[in-house]
Amino acid sequence: MEVPRTGHSASSPTSPCEDMIKNLSLEAIQLCDREGNKSQDSGIAEMEELPVPQNIKINNITCDSFKISWDMDSKAKERITHYFIDLNKKENKNSNKFKHKDVPTKLVAKAVPLPMTVRGHWFLSPRTEYTVAVQTAAKQSDGDYAVSEWSEIIEFCTADYSTVHLTQLLEKAEVIAGRMLKFSVFYRNQQKEYFDHARQAQNNKMLPSVKDNSGSHGSPISGKLEGVFFSCNTEFNTGKPPQDSPYGRYRFEVQAEVLFNTKTNLYFGDFYCMYTAYHYVILVLAPDGSPGDEFCKQRLPALDIADNRFLTCTEEDGQLVFHHAQDVILEVIYTDPVDLSLGTVAEISGHQLMSLSTVNAKKDPSCKTCNISVGR
Repeated sequence: MEVPRTGHSASSPTSPCEDMIKNLSLEAIQLCDREGNKSQDSGIAEMEELPVPQNIKINNITCDSFKISWDMDSKAKERITHYFIDLNKKENKNSNKFKHKDVPTKLVAKAVPLPMTVRGHWFLSPRTEYTVAVQTAAKQSDGDYAVSEWSEIIEFCTADYSTVHLTQLLEKAEVIAGRMLKFSVFYRNQQKEYFDHARQAQNNKMLPSVKDNSGSHGSPISGKLEGVFFSCNTEFNTGKPPQDSPYGRYRFEVQAEVLFNTKTNLYFGDFYCMYTAYHYVILVLAPDGSPGDEFCKQRLPALDIADNRFLTCTEEDGQLVFHHAQDVILEVIYTDPVDLSLGTVAEISGHQLMSLSTVNAKKDPSCKTCNISVGR
């Protein structure tokens, strides 16, 4: 596919003129003002009507591609040389009205047999709603186009990252994971009220909740996987958890083997940063055969619990030994409820560093370390 010469295409059926003024000629602006009617002023030839695409179908949707097909009148079909495709992000009513609007994408494709694949990470992002409309076009001897009217507008949403894309993220994370350090406990910081509520209203258990939208926009676990978040990183000079936390002054600690053992499966979930030097790796611990395990098997790369670059469980002298990667911050999601009686709750002596919170944190799309060549 190619980006069309703007002066030779009819205006978008969905995009207001101000979105295009920067790059359009006066003639094209006038055409937009006339709501997409064909005009000799625009450089589009007047000729016999071309068939308008009908009954548009979108399928085989991935995070950065889709297939499109449609029906059209066979009359004049042989004169069609190209298809014009108008692709736009669906307007978000809650978006910041002062933010620059997304530039609409106009694509020109040669008239190939349908369905046709549209692919491109530079204009398609995962988990994003789009609108699409189509024109048929006939290229003239002078280089101008005769075009049909625009088709109806169709809406669709791109998919999450596939395991192929997540494996690419995994390989990038492995590069910077660093050496492995021993640890012995998983820990979870919250406010005192959180633990009081777990005791009084949840039968003394921390219950799984849906993961927020932090991290990669295409992560298949965001907004879908339920779990209880834990940390396991230690200070390299003490081998113990840090005394500061962004999430609260009360900490639940549990021995690592309670959550991580030979009956637990381990999955890679995400790799991201938040415009800082720190990089985060999300891992999922799922008891074998649990609902969380079944969810992850279908969507996430599985890791060998004894041999990976992030979090390991091995046996030495009949005892389980645990290691975590030193150079990334691990966020561990345990997919089952956790009873408070399995560990201890105590107040930490450090500070609550709110600036380090990753709640709904947005990934830096410009970071070359943790981004791959698909939508962010």
